[in-house]
Amino acid sequence: MSNDAASSDGTWESNHWPTEISYAKATKHLKITFDNGVTFDYPAELLRVESPSAEVQGHGPSQKKTVPGRRHVGIMAIEPVGNYAVRLRFDDLHDTGIFSWKYLYDLGERQDEIWQAYLADLEKKGLSRDP
Repeated sequence: MSNDAASSDGTWESNHWPTEISYAKATKHLKITFDNGVTFDYPAELLRVESPSAEVQGHGPSQKKTVPGRRHVGIMAIEPVGNYAVRLRFDDLHDTGIFSWKYLYDLGERQDEIWQAYLADLEKKGLSRDP
């Protein structure tokens, strides 16, 4: 059974809302606890290379870009966007992705799978996590 519901405009929203958000600058990890008690710990690098921005995702699955060289990226600011998302401002100056609660929850649930696919894609393209 899904915890998601269609909104009046046809988009999908998550029923999971964050109750706590914290960023550890030293480890460059964003930690979010949701109202169902689930906590996810996201490396800034993962959030940057999986940014929901058009710059990274393109305008469809076939246009998704592989973003290399972000091993040391950090987050400079976390800004609320309405009551449904946050904008993350990264220290490489990327700031166009709006991370909805649903996107972050799904990313947290699939983090290992997404990370392994990213590493495989880097290797396939001869790219590196290092700048």
